[in-house]
Amino acid sequence: MTLTEKLLARASGKAHVAPGENVWVSADVLLTHDVCGPGTIGVFKREFGKTAKVWDKNKIVIIPDHYIFTADSLSNRNVDILRAFVQEQGLPYFYDVIDDPNGHWIFDTSRGQLKRQYGERYAGVCHTALPAKGHTRPGEILFGTDSHTCMAGAFNMFATGIGNTDAGFIMGTGKLLIKVPQTMRFFLEGKLPKGVMAKDVVLHVIGEIGSDGATYRAMQYEGPGVSSLTMDDRMTIANMAIEAGGKNGVFPADEKTFAYVDERTKRNGTKSDYTPVDVDKDQSFVYDDVVNLDKLEPTVAQHPDPGHRALAKELGNIQLDRAYVGSCTGGKTSDFLAFAEILKGRTVKIDTFGVPATPDVVHELQTTKWGDVTVWNILESAGVQMTENASCAACLGGPVDTFGRMNKPMSCISATNRNFPGRMGHKESKVFLASPYTVAASALTGHITDPREYL
Repeated sequence: MTLTEKLLARASGKAHVAPGENVWVSADVLLTHDVCGPGTIGVFKREFGKTAKVWDKNKIVIIPDHYIFTADSLSNRNVDILRAFVQEQGLPYFYDVIDDPNGHWIFDTSRGQLKRQYGERYAGVCHTALPAKGHTRPGEILFGTDSHTCMAGAFNMFATGIGNTDAGFIMGTGKLLIKVPQTMRFFLEGKLPKGVMAKDVVLHVIGEIGSDGATYRAMQYEGPGVSSLTMDDRMTIANMAIEAGGKNGVFPADEKTFAYVDERTKRNGTKSDYTPVDVDKDQSFVYDDVVNLDKLEPTVAQHPDPGHRALAKELGNIQLDRAYVGSCTGGKTSDFLAFAEILKGRTVKIDTFGVPATPDVVHELQTTKWGDVTVWNILESAGVQMTENASCAACLGGPVDTFGRMNKPMSCISATNRNFPGRMGHKESKVFLASPYTVAASALTGHITDPREYL
């Protein structure tokens, strides 16, 4: 069986499953956030009763992260709805924006967008926070009310996004009926050359198959090239399975996986035992392709979809108004270090926004020094508007006061994951997806630029 088939077989109590088969799958973790959480809670209470208890309070993780640092009262209210449900159910894994369990979240506009406005438990973007807080383990099943839940497939999990109705059902039963997807294999060979990042890998792959090329299919990455990729790299690649229409993305587990998971489950006191699934020699794929990492170049997904691929060096005529680094895909510490590598000692030419994915990333950037200067200060000195308020921010538009949101027609190069019309705000704006390296180089010139010119 493929990795996805093995994961679903185990979770459904079967020795073997095949593509197209419908199986009842037991969930190990259910993730929700401030946008879909209230709706999920509503479905749960409607279907199971107002006083019903969740199936397993230790398997539900709630991370507000989407519409947080905004004066929009309904967005603020959503966080309060989550808090009330958590108290009612006694859920231990709620990463609240504020410290007061009986308080109310209100964003203070008078303090601006740049300085921290959150408490000690706030975790930031759910897909980045989930592994950081010790909730991803090889061999497990993760369902989340967000399409980019597939990012956790980097950890040898079956991880996929679901709607509020399915999440409400899982909340009451711990199970979901799943059709076993066919698997597409991407066999990675070689190593990433200078100036090329994991984002270029996944943009290349989506460009090959199209933004609907993996519709309801598993995207399995394996081969000798995987070992050269960091866990951050694998997360970036798995994250964008959905941008190709994929049901999930998945990697085999190795020593890097185990080291990452073991350290974070120990640090956070979360469940630490797990059993990975290994790659079988005999597997059946609906599509099989070799990706030679050595031959990849800095790549861009052009407006209006993630499959509209071109090389950065071919797009120098495209002028830009804005640059943006952030999100679950592009807001990790490693992403900002790459961003700073190019910007150090230089000055951006266009409005450039930096939104760390988690408070941990903020802390790491503010304490990591290159010489006598922190990486955070290097970015600010280059002219980047850096916010301490880690969140999804403008990646998905949000209320009009969202940090970095495009409120008029503009062209933006972004390290985020989606570029359909209106994704980052105004419906006539254009988003070009690229690696943090390419975003940095383009911010310096004001047009799409191959980062190898600056490395």
